[in-house]
Amino acid sequence: MLYDVRTYECRPGTIGKLMELYEKHGKVPQVRALGNPLAFLIGETGNPNRYIHIWVYENAADREERRKKMWSDPEWLNFAKLVEESGYLIKQENQLMQNVSFFKHSHP
Repeated sequence: MLYDVRTYECRPGTIGKLMELYEKHGKVPQVRALGNPLAFLIGETGNPNRYIHIWVYENAADREERRKKMWSDPEWLNFAKLVEESGYLIKQENQLMQNVSFFKHSHP
């Protein structure tokens, strides 16, 4: 399994607005292409302007294929444009990670 751990930081005071924008315009096309995330998280402590989501793929080819599908979806492209125009996001990081051999995660 390949885990795509994506961390985003919003301008202070805008994370709620971005979550509303995502729920209204981004969630459906993203889930349609990628499936449900393993996690979609906002912080209880620490940086209140940060959120993380984790997507699970069989391998790099699976990730590439599903993300290509997402980026060819007009609804997703509209959402990406809305996010860019909003100015809410200030930073993005993503890490591709795998399980260690002695802990196995069973993804539903």
